[in-house]
Amino acid sequence: MVTKFIIDSVARRIAGDIVWSHNPGAIMRKWREIFNASQIEVSRAMGISPSVISDYEKGRRTPGSIFVKRFVESLLSIDENRGWVVTKKLAKTLNIHLDSIEDMCEFEEPIPISDLIELVKGKLLTRSDYGKVIYGYTVLDSIKTILSLSGTEFYQLMGMTSERALVFTKVSAGRSPMVAVRTSPIKPAAVVLHGPRKVDELAIRLANIEKIPLILSLHKTVKDIIYSLRRACEKR
Repeated sequence: MVTKFIIDSVARRIAGDIVWSHNPGAIMRKWREIFNASQIEVSRAMGISPSVISDYEKGRRTPGSIFVKRFVESLLSIDENRGWVVTKKLAKTLNIHLDSIEDMCEFEEPIPISDLIELVKGKLLTRSDYGKVIYGYTVLDSIKTILSLSGTEFYQLMGMTSERALVFTKVSAGRSPMVAVRTSPIKPAAVVLHGPRKVDELAIRLANIEKIPLILSLHKTVKDIIYSLRRACEKR
């Protein structure tokens, strides 16, 4: 399954490759060819003339960020109609963990812990929110994360910034996720647990020691958490 997280991750890599290049037109052509899409197909998806795509690829025009975003979206749209063949391959090549990460997003503006608590329908378990702000979130399958990810791979959970909430799903008591956070050299701004009726006291103690707000989500399902967070992220 191709999730919103995978699509966003692939899109960011492609857009970054284009924008960072000294020859964005050549890179646009490279990605169009990787997706096996013609100029006519891309232009049709973007609602513009094929000659416009040609002008950009030949360097007669320089693309701005909005155009690059539309260009990348058109490639992904074409690939979606073909069954996400290229996107799935890119996800593996770019080492995007399909199993453990259920969703990830970056807020354009930071939100306070109080907003995060409301979004996850949560209860603050630590003695303070420690004045933290949240710039993004990562929703994780806690079992797959703890069993499969190495210490270096844990860095990838942080997305664009470590000032984010790590949301662990399928949690039994909360001890294992907090031990993983405790031993990681890079700490999240907050940790959200979903699943347990009662959180292990050691998990709460570790969160207080690290001064990381620990929140218990009371949403009924993981889908409810993702929907609430994703909706807020895309509005901001």
